[in-house]
Amino acid sequence: MASTAFKKIVIFGVGLIGGSFARSLKKAGMVATVVGMGRSQASMQRALELGIIDVIGSDMAEALAGADLVLLAAPVAQTGAILAALAPHLQPGTVVTDAGSTKSDVVAAARSALAGKVAQFVPGHPIAGRESYGPEAAIDDLYVGKKVVLTALAENDAFDVERVAAAWRACGAIIHRLSPEEHDKVFAAVSHLPHLLAYALVDDIARKPHADLLFQYAASGFRDFTRIAGSSPEMWRDISLANQAALLTELDAYMAQLAALRAQLAAGDGAGLEHVYGNAQRARHQWITAIETAETPQSQDKAE
Repeated sequence: MASTAFKKIVIFGVGLIGGSFARSLKKAGMVATVVGMGRSQASMQRALELGIIDVIGSDMAEALAGADLVLLAAPVAQTGAILAALAPHLQPGTVVTDAGSTKSDVVAAARSALAGKVAQFVPGHPIAGRESYGPEAAIDDLYVGKKVVLTALAENDAFDVERVAAAWRACGAIIHRLSPEEHDKVFAAVSHLPHLLAYALVDDIARKPHADLLFQYAASGFRDFTRIAGSSPEMWRDISLANQAALLTELDAYMAQLAALRAQLAAGDGAGLEHVYGNAQRARHQWITAIETAETPQSQDKAE
């Protein structure tokens, strides 16, 4: 193995996100030892069998001893408890980061649990995923070309922020930076609301008395629109509640849009409907074109 940047990394939660992080760093030759921590012994054992982790951590002090980096990849509702448990054993020189989809609540939990050690916590969020989860879902190229948003704290040392950024870059990711508040408003609109809508639609169809017939004829459009409803319900329950205020704001705006569309439909207002559809089509085409043509060197951080 080539000279490694991290001698020891501890990962809480070795499913899709944490497991892919470990696989990516191992592929890049950037870590010597990965210690896995989690609630499910079966998941830990499976991660060990798959080579995602090298050691199953059972004792917090032992797991954290000599650790360069700690990643929290468990559901966001567990963040406070995990940080409180590791705080007494957090050594100088160890940097802690997370992969949570919300940031304001995570920062509040970190300030409460870590107190004087909060400077060692660098909040983060990888913008990547699949509808599958668990250790078997982990892949070594999940983060290639994907964004990772760091929402650094005022207390963070620039060197520690760069260590976290370097780990994600080794996974192939592109680093972006936002404040925790900006992050939560952005992702309430473009991630959290779409998940809520996908879950709501599939649940609505499933509850209908002729659900079997409806699913029989559901084709690629329905599949593509609802793909994200295959994600972990526990994780998205926690995300929805953690970002409640921003998500409610976006949901209210969407419900107003639906009410306007309903009124146009009821009135037979074809021109009005076509205007909304056309504006949405143009906006989506512009978005896709921007994605396909943008030059985003992986070595360059992005500020949004």
